[in-house]
Amino acid sequence: MEFKYYEHGVCRGDVRFDGTGVHARFRDGPRGAWREERETAPSASPGSFPFGEAVPLFDAFRSCRREAHDGKAVLPDGRVYEAQRNVRAGGKSATVWAVTSDGPVLDLAVDDCGGEIRAVFWTSKKGTAVLAEDGWECVTPAALWDDGLLPEAGPVSHRGTELVPMRDGVRLATEIWLPGDGAGKYPAVLMRTPYNRMDGAERAIYLAERGYALVSQDVRGREDSEGEFMPAVYEALDGEDTLDWLASQPWCDGSVGMIGGSYLGRVQWQAASTGHPALKALVSQVTAGGPFVDSPRPGGTFSTGFLAWMFMMSERRTAKEKMSRSDWPDLLASRPLRDIPERALGQKIPFWEEWVKHPDYDGFWEGSDWAACGDKIDVPALLISGWYDDDGMGTLQAWEMNASRGRKNQRMVLGPWIHSYNTARCVHGVSFGPDALRYDLDLLALRWFERFLKGVRNGVESPAVEYYAVGENSWKESPAWPPDDARPTPLYLHSGGRANGSSGDGALSFDAPGPEPDDTYLYDPDDPAPQLIDMAENEMAVPEDYREAERRDDVLVYTTAPLSSPLPIAGNVTAVLYAASDAPDTDWLVRLTDVDANGRSIRLVDAIIQARYRESWSEPKLLVPGETVRYEIRLPHIANTFLEGHRIRVHVTSSAANLTFPNPNTGRDVFTETEARTARQRVSHRAGAASCVILPVCGGAKGR
Repeated sequence: MEFKYYEHGVCRGDVRFDGTGVHARFRDGPRGAWREERETAPSASPGSFPFGEAVPLFDAFRSCRREAHDGKAVLPDGRVYEAQRNVRAGGKSATVWAVTSDGPVLDLAVDDCGGEIRAVFWTSKKGTAVLAEDGWECVTPAALWDDGLLPEAGPVSHRGTELVPMRDGVRLATEIWLPGDGAGKYPAVLMRTPYNRMDGAERAIYLAERGYALVSQDVRGREDSEGEFMPAVYEALDGEDTLDWLASQPWCDGSVGMIGGSYLGRVQWQAASTGHPALKALVSQVTAGGPFVDSPRPGGTFSTGFLAWMFMMSERRTAKEKMSRSDWPDLLASRPLRDIPERALGQKIPFWEEWVKHPDYDGFWEGSDWAACGDKIDVPALLISGWYDDDGMGTLQAWEMNASRGRKNQRMVLGPWIHSYNTARCVHGVSFGPDALRYDLDLLALRWFERFLKGVRNGVESPAVEYYAVGENSWKESPAWPPDDARPTPLYLHSGGRANGSSGDGALSFDAPGPEPDDTYLYDPDDPAPQLIDMAENEMAVPEDYREAERRDDVLVYTTAPLSSPLPIAGNVTAVLYAASDAPDTDWLVRLTDVDANGRSIRLVDAIIQARYRESWSEPKLLVPGETVRYEIRLPHIANTFLEGHRIRVHVTSSAANLTFPNPNTGRDVFTETEARTARQRVSHRAGAASCVILPVCGGAKGR
């Protein structure tokens, strides 16, 4: 069994499987010299996987039970493959079998004639990779790169490291790769990262092979850069200074794009907020949003889930091992919050110390709030995110910021993905079907730069929005977001005053309420309701089953009757809550779930708000105990079709352990507070105080 190994459409190696093991040889660059064959394939290349797993996989697939009536193949280890599509190209015909269960995503192309496996391909955070028999590349994602408009991949010159000075004299470590011998002028693609400039560039070196100067920089205070790391504080000005330097280099033609995800997405928008004329294109992936909308202060609370990231970033060099701890429950319960880093790590974290000094939105936080600078931002942007991305509000902020100002050349792709986007079709036991992954995102990024840095008319601007409808498990297109046919529709809370837990009498209906009694519960900060996440995983918005959590008395549960027909929603979700507390401050959380025929209550979206920030992030206002207050809580966006027989469910509670620190209900500074009190909470749903969730009910969106 002999295969060619492809990354980003370029053949980079040969892999041979025989009775003695796995033998592989790779070459340096797309047209470089071949290295010596090795008995065990290395695992350092972008997108690679342990090639030794291929033979057992092939053998298991051949011998497994195939259920022809539903197009499924179940392997002995429980992995499920589904026949996704038939591909005919280059005189070949193959069926693609896609993994739809937990486990490594290794998809297969099976010869329709002989039934032999001709290719295996996969996607990861490092990109798309393919193993294909010679001549069978045409039925794999490698063929997507042969569109006739892309430049041929060529060799790359590594120019090494430069220490680029900022306006205050601090120098940032910056790595440079140029196409060919580096003798010409090129458009540049910039990555600014807190996680190590070499690791980031490894994922994007294919851009240099296709004719771009690739520049990767450690942000201030990280890795080999000078200065102190203060998350998001310096990124606008440092981004502007880096763009000044970059556009003036003799090998740069003056046009610059930026690429990257999460923090690497945030720094793009902060650089764009300076209005720098050289910045011509963004590829913004799972971007972090504003500080009180996203992290680290969602809804004015403080994210406990952010602690794992904070520990990882506590030293100058990234330390992922600090995210895994056995004492998370005890640590999260310790008080005051201010002392947690020292208690956990035996040291202070300077940026945490600074955050503690700014409990409210002020000039410190404003400096990192790129969405407040929308008047200066007008850059073609490709946005990529997922429904279960814990930074999903950042992508929504960017889209709405640009749409409200009529910015042109904006495109968005929204999939059924977590923050580690486009890497799995099954998340925490919830499967999203064979079409849930995209094999074209790296190509899409390249085509975006081709269009806006090189002027190639390749049509990449449309469709404006591609989104995955969960439930239907299919991709759709729309010229706008939310889709034009999405109608904000209130779904009202009802009960007889006993909506506590899933066994209570809470109900949901599109009919407005009449005179109904309020629901009440006790919120104890020492026994908070859970957010079902794994702290070490650093994913805070996963689609978990909340059946057990719904049994708690401090979770109000409201559910529709089983639906008689499918109900599609796509767009933004808002909760309107009329609520009172006997405490001077507290939190309110609203969660939307989809209850299937088996009773699983799968989280779709949720959001939390600290009561003191209900009117303003910068001017907090404590509650008058017992006074009913109207809250408007913005939830993330979602596209989900509630299927026939399913039920729509809404939770209302006051805590989300593992996601945010419980509000102590005292009204004092949560960072220094050591005491807590129980609060009696009341939620109204009657005429004049009709609590509801406003859903974007839609239909008729164009299928992909």
